[in-house]
Amino acid sequence: MDLIPNPPDSPPSEGFFASFSSSSSTSSAAAAATSSNPSQSQPQQPQSPSRYESQKRRDWNTFGQYLRNHRPPLALSRCNAAHVLEFLRYMDQFGKTKVHTQMCPFFGHPNPPAPCPCPLKQAWGSLDALIGRLRAAYEENGGRPETNPFGARAVRLYLREVRETQAKARGISYEKKKRKKPPQHGGAGPSDRSPPPPPTAGAGAGAGATSPPFIT
Repeated sequence: MDLIPNPPDSPPSEGFFASFSSSSSTSSAAAAATSSNPSQSQPQQPQSPSRYESQKRRDWNTFGQYLRNHRPPLALSRCNAAHVLEFLRYMDQFGKTKVHTQMCPFFGHPNPPAPCPCPLKQAWGSLDALIGRLRAAYEENGGRPETNPFGARAVRLYLREVRETQAKARGISYEKKKRKKPPQHGGAGPSDRSPPPPPTAGAGAGAGATSPPFIT
């Protein structure tokens, strides 16, 4: 009796290869897109605030704490220029700038050779920058520019007085340097004109004399 050989395994159908190749290409394309644009797979980190914004937030929190500790507690809507001046004087206790009194022998000395018992205060530059940040923070938190107590005239006059007082006591100048105007590249002015050419070698002998006309 002849044995009938088993039929060879039938090859996979074309549909199997088509589905496998399509799934492989899809996964490869997804992997390539992920590798080319890693920001889609990883959540973006929030941008950290700048140094100015961080300092402005701290200053605003400090001023809010000052209002809460005020006796009686003071609401921001009722804050005026007088309260801002009280806050600036309150901040003097945390200053690190030596301001000499008129009775001090080092009054007006920019580099005193020895220590003295004069008080430490906030420097004028620090107070001026502090008011600038608080003025911006007030409006960012809903305050109106026309009622901004940090931009009041009394505050500006106080800062000017502090600048002049500290300039005399410390022997320094806060005057801003004037910027030099850039040269104008337009038309040539009187100073931009080129000087006349020097006289020739034979011109010096007859300088000031007029030669008679040549008669033919």
